[in-house]
Amino acid sequence: MAREAAAGFDNAGGVGGQPVLDRLVALLDLEKIEENIFRGVSPAHSPVRVFGGQVAGQALVAAGRTVPEERKVHSLHAYFIRGGDPSVPIVYEVDRIRDGRSFTTRRVVGIQHGKAIFSLSASFQKDEGGIEHSEAMPDVPAPDSLPTLQERAEGYFMGHLDRPRPIDLRYVNDPPWVTRKTGDRPARNQVWMRADGKLPDEQLLHVCVLTYASDMTLLDSVLARHGVYWDLDKVLGASLDHALWFHRPFRADEWFLYDSASPTASGARGLATGRFFAADGTHIATVVQEGLLRVV
Repeated sequence: MAREAAAGFDNAGGVGGQPVLDRLVALLDLEKIEENIFRGVSPAHSPVRVFGGQVAGQALVAAGRTVPEERKVHSLHAYFIRGGDPSVPIVYEVDRIRDGRSFTTRRVVGIQHGKAIFSLSASFQKDEGGIEHSEAMPDVPAPDSLPTLQERAEGYFMGHLDRPRPIDLRYVNDPPWVTRKTGDRPARNQVWMRADGKLPDEQLLHVCVLTYASDMTLLDSVLARHGVYWDLDKVLGASLDHALWFHRPFRADEWFLYDSASPTASGARGLATGRFFAADGTHIATVVQEGLLRVV
């Protein structure tokens, strides 16, 4: 699927805010067209390919609509098979793999033009107690003390950053288009994020919005190691697969830190890992993604 730069919406409504977030919520509110079959659309003004985070979020909505509300998603594993066509709807077919006493498993396939473009497996669990531990959140500045994305982009030719987006981003360290110029090779990419407005009190929606956001900035941690960036160099990229584990409850319209790094890259592929922390330091989710990255 398309890289993060495609995550913007049309120019109505300025740089972001509640109207743009409401359009994302509408995108995630799939149309049920038959039992276990749902239909989703893309923003009216979209790039050549569908943004991968959108497809993952919509597929998780489709899976969650077939699961009892008291069972919460704890993991998903997905493959981006073909580039999505934003001009036509995506049909999501849900396979009810298993309904156990504690866990529920669903498989979802996204289809366009009669072919699979995306597949997802998701597991849901009823609430249970047990042992707990987690690593500490990195020591970083508070998000309100950091420049906005538009302020960070000022003075750089970064056309895609001018698009309104439903997620507010605040880079902790210098963003990759800056480190590319300075010659730095940062080991980690750290960004504060939150939905740019108020979300309804529906836990599945908050999980799906974080899933959407998890495909933003993640592969930047691979490119930053090599001093290149999407629009400023000849880089062809796409998400290949995506795995997410949800550890604890959270709200996606409250600040969370996205701390990512790339342990390895080879064969025109880069691997990126990320951790999400709520503002109070709670480790809420973990992500791993491999992306196609051709630097030509």
